[in-house]
Amino acid sequence: MIQSGERLRRFERWYTATHVAPRSYAGSLAIFTALWRHARQLSPGFPSDWREDVEADVELARVLNGLPGRG
Repeated sequence: MIQSGERLRRFERWYTATHVAPRSYAGSLAIFTALWRHARQLSPGFPSDWREDVEADVELARVLNGLPGRG
């Protein structure tokens, strides 16, 4: 695990200055579009309803917190 420290902060400043800041909006949009297409190739149902993805997590949190079940 990476510990937050001065070395990590220096790296983040360097990476932002050399890779993020110079990028144009069009360039950022092209990267986002490519990632979106890749996600669709990996999972044709993407994007699905996010509530289905977290339903089990919400139920577990409900049980762990001693809250009553739904309906």
